[in-house]
Amino acid sequence: MTENTTPSIPAEEGYPGVGRVLVVIPTYNELENVRLIVDRVRRAVPQVDILVADDNSPDGTGAVADELAAADPQVHVLHRKGKEGLGAAYIAGFGWAKEHGYDVVCEMDADGSHAPEQLHRLLDAVAAGADGALGARYIPGGSVVNWPKRRLFLSRGGNLYIRIMLGMPVSDATGGYRAYRLPLLDKIDLDSVISHGYCFQVDLTYRAYKTGCKLVEVPITFHERVHGVSKMSGSIIREALFKVTGWAIRDRLPGKKSGTAKR
Repeated sequence: MTENTTPSIPAEEGYPGVGRVLVVIPTYNELENVRLIVDRVRRAVPQVDILVADDNSPDGTGAVADELAAADPQVHVLHRKGKEGLGAAYIAGFGWAKEHGYDVVCEMDADGSHAPEQLHRLLDAVAAGADGALGARYIPGGSVVNWPKRRLFLSRGGNLYIRIMLGMPVSDATGGYRAYRLPLLDKIDLDSVISHGYCFQVDLTYRAYKTGCKLVEVPITFHERVHGVSKMSGSIIREALFKVTGWAIRDRLPGKKSGTAKR
């Protein structure tokens, strides 16, 4: 993996009450979106830094990200060897954030489905004392725009299944718009996380929940992507349901104790 070495802004210029914030944006063939999303983040919350974690996109996304980084000291690029999955990209980004002294790291999709204009909601929740802020579509004030009814039904049903099976008081464990304090991630054994895509978010939520940390859900509006093709697939959903069932069975065995989370 390689990165640009442009220095970031000083820590004292970070987000009020939070400190230095890094927004990790994984990319694979997001040529049509990468300029747009970086520009929107920079306009919406100019105090944060951005790390584009590109999985060697054959469409040239990485090269465009390099151009953006060369023009803006708050934009960075992490070039990865190939397409290794969303979870691996985020874990690499978390490691980069820790190495470079950030206080909070955020997850955000490259396709515009997570509105940068709502990033302040996550950061304000962290500033108010949360260890982790989860963008939630299925709580009052949250919504989904331009999804077909079948996909919305599957997502809502999947989250209900996860809530029941794992006993987590979380309404949207599969969403990918989040902010975590670095000390919380230090409590999670990220090296053992092998889940991908949809399941990665559930895995991370469950691990965070079991630490007993303070997790807060904040309402967001999720927009279906305009450009490019969704990476979601039936196999990813099946993986998530299979693993959730396995975790639930494992943690109900004698001698296993689940953690508790504050909301």
